[in-house]
Amino acid sequence: MEEGTLKSPSNCEVTDSQGAYGDTDPFQWDTREDCEVRQILDRVADKWSLLVIALLDSHVLRFTELRRKIDGISQRMLTVTLRQLERDGLVKRTVHPVVPPRVEYELTPLGATLHTTIRSLVTWTEKHQNEIAAARADYDARAAADGEATPAAPVAVGAPSAR
Repeated sequence: MEEGTLKSPSNCEVTDSQGAYGDTDPFQWDTREDCEVRQILDRVADKWSLLVIALLDSHVLRFTELRRKIDGISQRMLTVTLRQLERDGLVKRTVHPVVPPRVEYELTPLGATLHTTIRSLVTWTEKHQNEIAAARADYDARAAADGEATPAAPVAVGAPSAR
């Protein structure tokens, strides 16, 4: 069984289609353990998956190329991430029968549709990064004035660098 997956995932049906949240209630899929929507969101929203999908947009890359381009990822974590994305049908793995074996990764058509969505998220982040930085600074100043602890390491806002 892959890391981070449930033993027997199943589909979840929306039972409150006209609740207080319009078409669907986002808390419904979030709280039920057997819902695949949560599992899929956990996978595709993972920082390593986002970076792999972004790097594979219109590119075929070898494992070592991906590892070199993704700062801070271990060989094991990249392997796990690629296997999970392949299992979900987002990445295609091709092994070429040469010595030593050459393995390449590319987005599937389904993965390419996800990249479009990720690009929209990155564009939003780039557009609003100054507002977010200002809000963080305001929060940190208020917390410091109140004697509260601020987050230890602020997370950089912006697009992942593909180098």
